[in-house]
Amino acid sequence: MQQTKNIAIIGSGLVGSLLAIYLIKRGHEVTVFDRRKDVRTIEFSGRSINLAMSNRGWYALRKVGIEEEIRKIALPLDKRAMHVNEKPVYFQKYGKEGEAIFSISRGVLNRKMIDLAEEAGVVFKFEEKVWDINLAEATIFTGESEKSEWEEYQFDIVFGADGAFSRVRHKMQRQSRFNYSQFFIDVGYKELTIPANADGSHKLDNASFHIWPRGEFMLIAMPNLDGSFTCTLFLPFEGEVSFESIKTERDAETFFATYFPDIINDISNLTRDFFKNPTSAMVTMKCFPWTYYDKVALVGDSAHAIVPFYGQGMNAGFEDISVLDDLMEAYGDDWEHIFMEYQNLRKPNADAIAELSYRNFIEMSSKTANPEFLLRKKIEKHFSEKHPEHWIPLYSRVTFSDKPYADALAIGDQQRAIMDEVMKLEKIEQRWDSKEVENLILELLVKN
Repeated sequence: MQQTKNIAIIGSGLVGSLLAIYLIKRGHEVTVFDRRKDVRTIEFSGRSINLAMSNRGWYALRKVGIEEEIRKIALPLDKRAMHVNEKPVYFQKYGKEGEAIFSISRGVLNRKMIDLAEEAGVVFKFEEKVWDINLAEATIFTGESEKSEWEEYQFDIVFGADGAFSRVRHKMQRQSRFNYSQFFIDVGYKELTIPANADGSHKLDNASFHIWPRGEFMLIAMPNLDGSFTCTLFLPFEGEVSFESIKTERDAETFFATYFPDIINDISNLTRDFFKNPTSAMVTMKCFPWTYYDKVALVGDSAHAIVPFYGQGMNAGFEDISVLDDLMEAYGDDWEHIFMEYQNLRKPNADAIAELSYRNFIEMSSKTANPEFLLRKKIEKHFSEKHPEHWIPLYSRVTFSDKPYADALAIGDQQRAIMDEVMKLEKIEQRWDSKEVENLILELLVKN
């Protein structure tokens, strides 16, 4: 066990709650502050994207002994279901037999994680906003407003787990040689719902991640335990087909009838929810350093917010915590060493998954309906099955592995270059599973 520290975590979201469980089980005193109300006492916000738990996330939960509790609220999805207008729905397996991502409602998971943390002894202080932090002394200041009288709390260590617009990181940004950037994509998102059938069953296949790719935009749907689906519409903010162009209920009905005719009757209260639920933005945020000596550290989105198109935001944040725990095991009470190793290990991988996530938006929205892209994937899958020692598809390397994201990005770029050469072959559509193609890939792998 480490020497007991009095530790504050700013932010009661998924990563903050998981970190709290890890720290309390290592014998520390842990207090979590959040400016919001207790998520267990309020209705869901209408701005959620269902989570896709995969190997890295499950490992972090398993390591701290709560995996089985979380599996009870998750649904396995082993394939994509592609909805292309005027074509039958077709399915794309994610990986090998038995490999799946797991759909979990963000709100349901967050409530469960807070429950588990409280049961373990973590103290939560909701509706208590942190306005300032003394980095050198790990002192935080909270109050009802920026001009009200603040309350001061002294801690040994403070973790910022307060999201992409972190108050803790904002304070760190004022330090010399702190690098920071943010990039908003021109696409926003809005939550919609497909309700359950009258008998509580799902209207669509509940073992699939459903995608309606439409080029510049798309709709996705992920199943919930109650028979419903949480849908997310990703659409440009401005332009001919955009959130800006949909001004009335009739506009919304026309939009869905034109682009999503197969489910227009299944999405409940379509026009009401379209205008009731907020349109939210997506940002990639990068910074460095993530730590301040042995006093303060950033985790999850506070350090590396990414767009959600690889389903790895939560998984990457959970991996932060399992890596931190490995370092606590290795270096004991040397927190400055722990923090230095943590940021140096995680920063390259955070940058890599940010790049992969952005690329995957292009793939999901436009390429998944492209015949040439589908052929590429078929060739990759065929070769991978014959030569698993030589080729693990990029998606599997990211999602069904614990290997570094940075390695996945580098190897994925190499694989993409090889497939570019393969696709140049004449009549590749007829020869895709030939020995000639197989030998060419092997040859290119040796060269690269």
